[in-house]
This record gives sequence, structure tokens and C-alpha cells, in this order.
Amino acid sequence: MNFTRWSARLPGTQRRAAARNEHAVPPEGSVPAARAERLTEGDVDPDADAPPVPAVDELPVREVLDRIPGLVALVHGPEHRLAYLNDAYVAAFGVRPVGAPARDVLPELDEVGLLPLLDQVLRSSKPRTVKSRKAPGGRSYTFTCTPVPVPVDGSATPEGGGVLIFAADVTDHAEAAERLRASERRQRETAVTLQRSLLPQELEEPDDLRVAATYHPGGTEAAVGGDWYDVITLGGGRTALVIGDVMGRGVRAAAVMGQLRTAVRAYARLDLPPHEVLQLLDGLAMEIDANQIATCVYAVHDPNEGRLVYASAGHLPILVRDESGIVLRADEPTGPPLGTGGWMHSSGSVPLGPGSTAVLYTDGLVERRDADLDEGIESLERALAGATGTPQVVCDRLVRSAGVTADHDDDVAVLVLQHPARNGPDSELFRNAALELLGGVEAAPRARAFASGVLTSWRFPPDLHDLGVLAASELVANSLQHGTPPMRLRLRRTDRRLIVEVTDGDDHLPRRRRAEPADESGRGIAIVATIASNWGSRRTPGGGKAVWCEFALPRST
Repeated sequence: MNFTRWSARLPGTQRRAAARNEHAVPPEGSVPAARAERLTEGDVDPDADAPPVPAVDELPVREVLDRIPGLVALVHGPEHRLAYLNDAYVAAFGVRPVGAPARDVLPELDEVGLLPLLDQVLRSSKPRTVKSRKAPGGRSYTFTCTPVPVPVDGSATPEGGGVLIFAADVTDHAEAAERLRASERRQRETAVTLQRSLLPQELEEPDDLRVAATYHPGGTEAAVGGDWYDVITLGGGRTALVIGDVMGRGVRAAAVMGQLRTAVRAYARLDLPPHEVLQLLDGLAMEIDANQIATCVYAVHDPNEGRLVYASAGHLPILVRDESGIVLRADEPTGPPLGTGGWMHSSGSVPLGPGSTAVLYTDGLVERRDADLDEGIESLERALAGATGTPQVVCDRLVRSAGVTADHDDDVAVLVLQHPARNGPDSELFRNAALELLGGVEAAPRARAFASGVLTSWRFPPDLHDLGVLAASELVANSLQHGTPPMRLRLRRTDRRLIVEVTDGDDHLPRRRRAEPADESGRGIAIVATIASNWGSRRTPGGGKAVWCEFALPRST
């Protein structure tokens, strides 16, 4: 379709074309174009009775500028001498003498930092705008500076160039924006306070591990997320470590995080394998909020095994630095995040011997918008390889190496644990002894004699020695009566407690019950629970169970 031909029929187009033809000078020898259509009888010429339109060039400029509600000022020359102020400007800041430099007579422009901008506009001949600057008197304005030619001595020379300053009052918008920012700050402070109150105020201190953690909320432009961590002593020398990240931001994410953290502590008391804990958390996360998901890694350290057994629900891999400085990445196994359902989680393990350091962290430490996630993890591995010192020192170094600052765009949680190598006098405070329980009922006296000899060599006071022997005897007797081979008695001491543990091949967990006066059995666990400071039982990974109890050591022991 020929749009040019059809547009000629529009009345507005005809008027504009006629105006152009009146002012155009036809080339020599050319013939004026004929009108495309002639008016027939009865047609009405749309231009015949049109009212006259005043030309813009004929408008009184000064009167127009004086009536503008915005502030208008005109300056000229390299010193920006004042040439004109409109009535709105005078009403806002008062009368100013014409001809004086702006730096002297327009201090309000200097206060909002506009004078250097006038220089830029004059040099570049391009307009500039600064938004929402608060001027003296408390009002906020958006300033637009436009270069204009100002005739001086009858000619518009470069030295006579000027700048037209227009200021629109945006106080209402600025105050509304400030109220919005204040509201967002209050909401963020509420979320940060809530989240910090839901995180552990003090970390539990395991006997065999040294731990430290840190949490950094996102900057003022980022809402608080749902990162959390925890350290849970399970008893029997074992320790659970957990870190997670609820997707989303704000108070809702922090509230969901608090519920998950509480549930983790409850499930941990059951002393379940890591993958079973995540399986329970997965179902709970769906009940809390079907639209909310979370990543999590749950790990258990057993000093007798020298390994960290873990399960991951879509979380970043654990990093472990061994005694020689080599960093291992625990990538597998991993499953989908919590709250997705329909997945059977599984557990994996990574060595954590004496002298090793492990790091659990959230994505804010390694994820950047301009880099791949694997690059961030590799950078963290390099930082961990060279990080030495206490867990808190390592934690701080990793955060600094990742470039985490107060205005970081995501919240960060880091949990560092060390299994220290015991040397010198400390090695005497951490000792182990074990006995394989072979044979039948004759294993019981051998177990009592073994326990008595070991506790005597460890120089325990007589009362603690007798309690330890009694507990070992009762646990062994219970295992011989109700368990199956293989059976083992293990004694372990730390600088804080004595641990007595018996394992066997039967997975039926004992429970404390009330024995009737006529019962000939059923009192062993009740006796252990009475004399020990703590006791418990758990299923072992290869099938079977472990029953343990512990006694707090006197400070001088």
C-alpha cells in the first residue's frame, strides 16, 4: 500500500503541506504542483473559517516564564552571572541582584552542588538534570540545566552563552519516597532481629570439635533471607552440624527458617542417620508452606569413626581441609531441596581426622551475578587451603576472601569445625579402649575386669571408677540377654566426660521401663539412667544398635 498517497487525503496533512509550500522557494524553471483535488460545489474548505492561531514566536517570553509555577533562573557567561529570576524563584528564595555571579547571589545552587554542573553544561552545550536535591528551607527540587544563547552586546558569542535553570518542586514525592525507605528499613530491621533471635545465641561446644559460625545479613538494598546453622551435641561423643537456606526473603523466610531449625533439633534427638532426618524435614517443609523450599545439609561427626557422615538436600558441598592442606569437596550424594517431596535421600561420608577442618556455608558466600557458581566454590577452596588458626579466625578469613561487605547483596552463613590433633598432655585427656565380647555369659566378668583395669589406669577417683564399672556391667548384661553378635564394649574419656558404649547386632532399641517388684529383669537400663548423667541408644549404619551412657568428670580429673 502507498502510504504517501493515502496520507495526502488527511486534512491535517494538507494544512501542513500548504504551509510548507507557502514558505518554500521553488527552483528556477519548476512548475508549482497542482492541488491534488478540487473543491466541488457544496464542499466546505476546512481552512476557510479556522480561527487564527498565535505564533509561538510572538508570545511574550518573560510573561510566560513569570507565570510558570516552577523555579526559573537564567545565568550567562563563564562566571554564571544572574540575568533573570521568575516570580516563583523570588518567592522561594527572595530577590537577588541581577548581574552578579551566581556563586555570590545564588548560594542555594551552591549548596545543592549545582555550580559545577553549570560549568559542564556551558562547556558541553548539553542539558543536564539532577534529581531530588534538598534546598535551603527543606523543599526538594529536581533541577534541569539547559544551554541557551544569550546575546551580549548584540551578538550571541560563546562567551555570552547562558544556562537556563528550571527547578520542579518534588518535595511530596521525595517525602513519600523517604517514608517508603523508612518503612523498608523497619521491616528489614524486624526481619534481621527475628532471624538473629532464631539463630543459636551460643554454639554448643562438643568435646572433640572446635566450632565457630558467623552470619552476615544482606545489605540495606537486600531483604533478609532464611539462612541458618546449628551445632547439636547428640551424646556419646557424637555431634550434629546443620546449615540451610530458606528460599525467599523477609520475615516469612525467617519464620520458616525458625520452624525448620526447631524441627532439626527435635529430630536430632532421635539420633537418626542424616538421610532420615532430611526425609522427615522434607515432609515438614511441605506442611509448613507448600510454596516454600529450602536447601539443607545435615552432618554427624563420630570421633570413633573419624568421618563426617552427611546428607544434602540441594545444598552446596561441604569442603574439608585435611592435615596436609588438601581440600576435598563432598559433592555426592545430594538430593532436591526440602519441600519438593517424592525423593529418597541418602547419606555419604568424608574423612575428618585429627587436624582436619570442615566448612559448611550458604550460597551468599560463593554466588556472584557476574561469575559461575563453580568458580565461587573453587575460590573458596583456595582460600580454605591457606587458612590456618582457630575456627573463628578461619571463618573470618573466608568471609573476607569472598568479598563480603556490609552492602553485600545476599545474606551469608558460615560454619567452621575443626577436629584438633591432640599432642602432649592433651592426648592423655582423650583416650579410647575397646573389648570384643566373645563367648556367652562368661563375657560379663571379662567386661567388668576390663572396665575396672582401664578406669584404674586412667586414674579416675574411686566413686567414678565404681560407677563406670557398674554401668559397663549393666550394658553388657543387657546386650548379652537381648542382643546378638558381634558385641563390643568401648570406653572413652575426654577432658569433660567418661563414655561407656556397648554395640551389638540386634537393632531393637532398649527403653527405660518400670520394673515390678516380682520381675527378675528389666532393671538394667533403669539403673544406668539413674547413675549416669545421660544415656541413649541409636541404630548403627550396618545394622544393630549402640547403647551408651556418660558421666561428667570432676574439673580436676
